[in-house]
Amino acid sequence: MLTLPPLSLYVHIPWCVQKCPYCDFNSHGQNGELPQQEYVDALIADLNHDLKYVQGRKLHSIFIGGGTPSLFDAAQIKRLLNHVSQVIPFKENIEITMEANPGTLEHDDFEAYCHAGITRLSIGVQSFSSDKLNLLGRIHDEDEAKVAAQKALNAGYQSFNLDLMHGLPNQSFAEAMADIDTAAALSPPHLSWYQLTIEQNTLFHSRPPQLPDDEALWEIYEQGQKKLAALGYEQYEISAYAKPGFQCQHNINYWQFGDYLGIGCGAHGKVTLLGENKILRTVKIKHPKGYLAAEDYNFETTEVIMEDRALEYLMNRFRLMSPIPKTEFEQRTGLSRDVLITGINSAKEKLLLTESVDHWELTPKGKLFVNELLSQFC
Repeated sequence: MLTLPPLSLYVHIPWCVQKCPYCDFNSHGQNGELPQQEYVDALIADLNHDLKYVQGRKLHSIFIGGGTPSLFDAAQIKRLLNHVSQVIPFKENIEITMEANPGTLEHDDFEAYCHAGITRLSIGVQSFSSDKLNLLGRIHDEDEAKVAAQKALNAGYQSFNLDLMHGLPNQSFAEAMADIDTAAALSPPHLSWYQLTIEQNTLFHSRPPQLPDDEALWEIYEQGQKKLAALGYEQYEISAYAKPGFQCQHNINYWQFGDYLGIGCGAHGKVTLLGENKILRTVKIKHPKGYLAAEDYNFETTEVIMEDRALEYLMNRFRLMSPIPKTEFEQRTGLSRDVLITGINSAKEKLLLTESVDHWELTPKGKLFVNELLSQFC
């Protein structure tokens, strides 16, 4: 039976100092002074339009992403969070994450954002190699990245994350391992470590850089996994590693097919309408000029039809390393677990999945070949 899952909030701030050549997110290079007051006004109005989706729930988590949210003043972030707390009650000890770029953070801002209500920072380091940072179009250097992590550690946040990429242009095995060692020495409770991929509509797609070959990529991944485990980081999601108790609760809610409101330019949301037995996906107006001029911020609302619910759930849930409760599948999709019998049996035969009375669980092989696992349910 379909039930209401936890509710999160995603806030998109679309501006960056400059667009990175690998980035396919909805982001725009800064051109002059940012309309901070006007944009937060629009975010507040956007949220107010979506309050019908709350349905009596407390807010599980908030994630402010971009773009580069740390381009906005702490006072504007505080004004936004104050309004959110007034219209949606917060769960006790709510996790509130903000993405930050080391090149846009002044040292005093760390405590200011913490006082504004941010409980967790996610710092986009990507690499500690000046050469690789230049190739990636990043505006910070190795020292700024280290200072940002050290300031986050000392500023009173409950947690912080460092974003790292591997498989970078001309990256050697030693360089990839050195990035992990440097990051771990800064004591982040959480690390995101993921391979650079070339996406359409990016500069790297039109002018592809020289990337490591498949054999080199596999060695980096395999040995990097071992190194992270030896350093005390548990892989709980395909590209996320955390010390015990420091997993990102917002992202876990995503991958468990929870609900989230999405506000801001191009923000995506997913909501369950219990009374109508519907699951909806929402998308907001993408371009800042159109968004700021709008009265209705919604660009598109589509229903996740019954025939698609099982695969959409699995596409999200298979990102997590934890066992999958069969009751969770039924509660999040409104479907009987029996609709998966054929796919489950096929996945078990291929040694991609195991099954107990109450759970399904990915095997080590299944965790490596998620696309093959998903194909059993198509």
